Amino acid sequence: MALKFPRRWPWSLPPEPPDPGTFAPASVLLASEGRRIPPTAVEFAVRLARKAEAPVHVFIIARIWGSAFGVPHPGLMPTKREWQLQREFVAEAVDRLRRRGVEATGQVVSARNAGKRILAEAERRRPEAIVMAAPPPRHWFVADFIWEQEPYRVRRLAEPPVYLVVESLPPRRE
Repeated sequence: MALKFPRRWPWSLPPEPPDPGTFAPASVLLASEGRRIPPTAVEFAVRLARKAEAPVHVFIIARIWGSAFGVPHPGLMPTKREWQLQREFVAEAVDRLRRRGVEATGQVVSARNAGKRILAEAERRRPEAIVMAAPPPRHWFVADFIWEQEPYRVRRLAEPPVYLVVESLPPRRE
């Protein structure tokens, strides 16, 4: 199965997703590249899902840190503690969704390339919308080297509309 991505340049702006106030998707994928899903992203997914009583699938990546000579190395795979932490993140998000009356499921997988794995899951599940929490955007050249900028790569390459819930930065101390 070869994945096909639309050709978009890193510096080009991705298409704007439909207005969340009027858009009612049949299914939603709430994804994360390994960070805890904040309550604001869960609430956004709830608002999208409630319009059409859509199910939400929570999908989180446990990061593989690399390989040795092209072969997965046990020391670079996620530890039991990292797996448990990711499972707790999924359980917390699923619990919040269910408390708000939304049908929810969850899953944790490991991957070296989080964006590619999220896109593959979107290809497999065919959600009508993807919701991800994201830090403030960086310059496109620098962002390609930063793991936390994966939501912007997913938005640029995904077929279904991707809604990014941008987290605000904490105030700077001077």
